Amino acid sequence: MKNPQLLKIDPWLKPFETEINKRITIFENKLNEINALHGSLTQFANAHHYFGLHKNNSGWTFREWAPNATSIFLIGDCNNWTQNPSYELKRNAKNEWELSLPHTALEHGQRYKLHLTWPGGEGHRLPAYANRVIQDEKTFVYDAQVWAPAEPFAWSDQQFKPVSDSPLIYEAHIGMSSEEGKVSSYNEFESTILPRIKDLGYNTIQLMAIQEHPYYGSFGYHVSNFFAASSRFGTPEELKQLIDKAHSMGITVIMDIVHSHAVKNELEGLGLFDGTDSLYFHGGEKGNHPAWDSRLFNYGKNEVLQFLLSNCKYWMEEYHFDGFRFDGVTSMLYKNHGLEINFVAYSDYFNGATDGDALTYLSLSNLLIHELKPTALTLAEEMSGYPGIAGKIADGGLGFDYRLSMGVPDLWIKIIKEIPDEKWNVDLLFYELTQHRVEERIISYTESHDQALVGDKTILFRLADKDMYDCMAINTPNLNIDRAIALHKIIRLITAGTSNGGYLTFMGNEFGHPEWIDFPRVGNNHSYHYARRQWSLADHPDLKYKFLQSFDKAMITFLQKNKLLTHPCYKYYSNPDDQVLAFGRGDFLFVVNLSPDKSYTDYGIPTSAGKYMPVLSSDQSEFGGYDRTELNYLYYTQAVQGNKDHHQLLLYLPARTAMVLKKQPIRSVH
Repeated sequence: MKNPQLLKIDPWLKPFETEINKRITIFENKLNEINALHGSLTQFANAHHYFGLHKNNSGWTFREWAPNATSIFLIGDCNNWTQNPSYELKRNAKNEWELSLPHTALEHGQRYKLHLTWPGGEGHRLPAYANRVIQDEKTFVYDAQVWAPAEPFAWSDQQFKPVSDSPLIYEAHIGMSSEEGKVSSYNEFESTILPRIKDLGYNTIQLMAIQEHPYYGSFGYHVSNFFAASSRFGTPEELKQLIDKAHSMGITVIMDIVHSHAVKNELEGLGLFDGTDSLYFHGGEKGNHPAWDSRLFNYGKNEVLQFLLSNCKYWMEEYHFDGFRFDGVTSMLYKNHGLEINFVAYSDYFNGATDGDALTYLSLSNLLIHELKPTALTLAEEMSGYPGIAGKIADGGLGFDYRLSMGVPDLWIKIIKEIPDEKWNVDLLFYELTQHRVEERIISYTESHDQALVGDKTILFRLADKDMYDCMAINTPNLNIDRAIALHKIIRLITAGTSNGGYLTFMGNEFGHPEWIDFPRVGNNHSYHYARRQWSLADHPDLKYKFLQSFDKAMITFLQKNKLLTHPCYKYYSNPDDQVLAFGRGDFLFVVNLSPDKSYTDYGIPTSAGKYMPVLSSDQSEFGGYDRTELNYLYYTQAVQGNKDHHQLLLYLPARTAMVLKKQPIRSVH
């Protein structure tokens, strides 16, 4: 690809044309190599059908890639955990290990693992492609489990069509979705949380912590078994049933996939799998992440590419996921993992800073995913703003559909912590909320799980602080709580309203879930008290949390019903001194007054001629407001004095409120 469209979209990339073209050439060469050797990219990504344990007409086959091993035995319930010669794998001509067994040799539900020897050592390992891993409740040891139900799961989602534009994403963690202090299940999530998500209006769910991970408190980011759905939440069939049910409700389901690193564990994971530290990972210190205490994949090895690409295909094939949110993409892109770099100049992205092999993998994965399902969604958790990260592969980009706008929640936390709201600058806010690269779509969010983790605070907790404990009852007046609720609604409306693509919230944040997330650990006596969601707070008729949930539902439903995020966003007016901002999308006009103490009468907002009607206001009483904005009232624009070609709306703008007006059609008179 010579002179890619990306360089035409952004002429400032011209000085780095050579490096960009080199990246594209490396990707194209690798793709051509894969096509030549395997026929196609989708064929290359079939390793999960070849490696691991599989039941077929003649019995069982098992294969493993472990070139440094000198012997491998399958041990387990089937042979009393002994190194039985009948269960010994043999090295084949392709330097892979394989074993064939009769049907009677293994049974569904049996536990097993591998015993490997290598020069100078030996150890137990779980198969790299194990699709079911369980933990013993007494010994806490992990084993693979033979998983071959008599009847395959019966999907009913053949007619389901994933969301194609404007994903409104509900980020969720299965385990902490119960109000009880426990690990919740796939079944409980399906029966209790799916209906909540549907009722709120979100059209997409992003499921965290699905890939098996030995430490619950890692939030699912220290993955040990990449092909195994976490058994702590239930069975594979129960996860499939959850996804099938979501699809029946019209909800797209994407998965938080972790291909940026892996847990160091040897007994459960891929660490020192065949006695070497460089099978799946870079050897030595290059293979260790300096901040995450984890191992780093070597994307330059074809076997690693095949492992990860097959992993993408597996989750889409086996579980019908509609796409992925790729975790830790910034860490993958850069040789120094993006640590301690502010990315203030284009040179920070180039001049040899990037990992070419990782860039190739990300392009291949996006190409594969969209070949498998053209409507699939891929999101990059990427904070550097790498040029082309969410650009089309045909244009020279990496192919992600969206980039998570990680700077937005950081912006809100910084503003709330450092600037009194009477000094919030509406020009700065609009600029920061709408900035993005021309070729990319973004997912905006005010806070995710990161802002709710122990040691940090949710936005409502920061705004309200200790008053959340005593003053959230409706019959308990409190000015600080009033301020917190008003700002919470405004922050969400202008963040969602200005997004160039989609919007995300983490479960519970829609109603201002109090406190933080803290998983069971030694420091809290293994308590689940903070690793849960207190839904009863939002459902209680006498608590103010219900106002925030009602507003979130109205906002999300409004965005989805009007397909608002498919329209460009443009600023009509701003006045930093008055703290008034107005911006438009399609036929809708958003007007915000951030002033804490100044309400304005007949405030002129320049707009196109016509008539407008308020359709949503943060000041509605069902949202905890005072009904100072009259809905369904027609406002007519007026010509600006001295300039009849310019029109304005004269509006009443109560303090600390935001509203949306819709331009009404002009009926012709015959």
